[in-house]
Amino acid sequence: MAEAGARALIAALVRRLARDASAREQAEATCVLACLCAESRNRDYIRESGGVAALVGLLAPGGSAAVRANAAGVLCKLCYENSSNKDSVRECGGVAALVALLAPGGAFNVREQAVGAVCNLCIDNALNKKSVRECGGVAALVGLLAPGGSAFEHEWAAAALGHLCIDSTTPETQSQDSVRACGGVAALVGLLAPGSPAAVQEQAAVALTNACNGNVLNQDSARECGAIAALIALLAPGGSPAVQVRAAGALCNLSLNNTKNQDNVRECGGVVALVGLLVPGGSAFVHQSVAVALLNLTSESAQGREAVRACGGGAALQGVLACPSSAAAHSMAAVVLRNLGRV
Repeated sequence: MAEAGARALIAALVRRLARDASAREQAEATCVLACLCAESRNRDYIRESGGVAALVGLLAPGGSAAVRANAAGVLCKLCYENSSNKDSVRECGGVAALVALLAPGGAFNVREQAVGAVCNLCIDNALNKKSVRECGGVAALVGLLAPGGSAFEHEWAAAALGHLCIDSTTPETQSQDSVRACGGVAALVGLLAPGSPAAVQEQAAVALTNACNGNVLNQDSARECGAIAALIALLAPGGSPAVQVRAAGALCNLSLNNTKNQDNVRECGGVVALVGLLVPGGSAFVHQSVAVALLNLTSESAQGREAVRACGGGAALQGVLACPSSAAAHSMAAVVLRNLGRV
């Protein structure tokens, strides 16, 4: 569709989002806008036509649940890889409105769309993360991790918490500590259990990785909640490589400068499980993640080095160097081998 035609259509659709329009008109307009969001330029046109403010207005209590769900879904799509739209949603009061939709007892389809929107708002946007924290979003997201929720809610809430714990502008510990204080560490560990969908396990592992990055209290809390054994179980042969990469990454951050966690990894068979993933022809990403985890386990621990040697880790790391893999995997494997050469 030509630019002029797309802009005219979007302007007409945004007018149908007005408060005095019927719920049917609003629902139809939001459905079409959701489809138009597939093109990146249309996401800008919607903002420029006043669509963000109109969509946020539809999130208010009292209206049709179907319309609220559609509006939240469009906001989710609008914020995908579009920093201007993320800022616009915040400036229109959309963060607080979306967080309010995460409350228990609301319509299931509304919560699913709202959590996706909150997640996208938090990606690489420090001001939105701050806004989510200040309006109670951490507690609301942790609440969605409870048993009985949908896999979609679990996956997107975990992903949002993971993004909240990465912040280059404000102190990361604000979100990390909030996650722990709201019971989020234990809830994330619960999502690692056998039977959880792989996508949920992957996002839970990522969230734990970020929540424990440089945060000793979260590292200890994760250990006490059984995270280490649960993460090691995800390293079993035949599992999802994507989940294995994330589980190894979580073990890496849990073990960093934390002797108790390093001991727990060894005691739970984590060294054997990690070395077992260094198979010829395996995923370069898995090799890299495993090597980084082994680096933390061997840098300052003679027991860790001995454990890696005892299960054939030296030969496995040499195998990584001998096979085609990423430069990062080769580099990490070489560093671990140097560590193993120490007494």
